[in-house]
Amino acid sequence: MENTEQFEEPIETAHNPQLIVTEDMRSFIYDMAKWASFLAIVGFGVSALMFISALTVGPLLNSNPEMAKMLGQLGAMGGNIFSIVCIIYGLAFFYPSFLLSRYASKAKQGVLYGDQNSLDEAIAKLKSLFKYFGILAIIIIGLYILTLFSSIAGGLMKAS
Repeated sequence: MENTEQFEEPIETAHNPQLIVTEDMRSFIYDMAKWASFLAIVGFGVSALMFISALTVGPLLNSNPEMAKMLGQLGAMGGNIFSIVCIIYGLAFFYPSFLLSRYASKAKQGVLYGDQNSLDEAIAKLKSLFKYFGILAIIIIGLYILTLFSSIAGGLMKAS
């Protein structure tokens, strides 16, 4: 009986597509991962500063009304609101920094060791990062539209 398996060509299916990653692409992915690591560290630093300011500036505004007056409208909102806003901003910076950090570590591992699963996880983290920024952009655009309509309504009410 003749063995014909060695002459069969691999059949590419929809469930198992083949993608070729060239050396240039590996280099680009590795460079992106290094920059992602840097940006993740910067993001972690910014979020840490936001959390520290939430724990220090907020109580300082509550205990020192003169300082609150010096800050104008920022001080008028009160120390507790200031702390809550800083915590929200800190979380808003922490999540994309975390995704960047995970992307960077998985991308480096995938490129250096040829680990397909790590590269797949890295791309999934990158997809999550873009999804986060897309949702954030939709929220900001919605807030701008709401501000625009409220300003127009306020102007119409003042005019009449």
